Amino acid sequence: MTEELALEYISKRACELGYGNDYTIRVRHFVLQPQESRKINSHDQFFVLLEPYCEMRIESATALFDMSENQINELQYEHKGEITLTNQSIFVTHARFIQVIPKFCKKPCP
Repeated sequence: MTEELALEYISKRACELGYGNDYTIRVRHFVLQPQESRKINSHDQFFVLLEPYCEMRIESATALFDMSENQINELQYEHKGEITLTNQSIFVTHARFIQVIPKFCKKPCP
């Protein structure tokens, strides 16, 4: 997903969730060592995946992204809840996200 598409998606999704324009975004670039697994607590927030690498598995309460998984028919880019990043490679692997942090003020969209 391109950054431009992600930002457009985020603004619409934030409205759907009742945040209006009251949220902060952060670019998060995770670097995982070979076979490393890392948990991210994203309760009350959501993450949009920008650049996955083919040997990265990303699981959350709401989504799964794993290009090597052949038992699913759709890969998801929006993740919430506890997110688990797993580098399935023998090499260092990266994953870039945009983190959306609401300011907890439910407002209508403009």
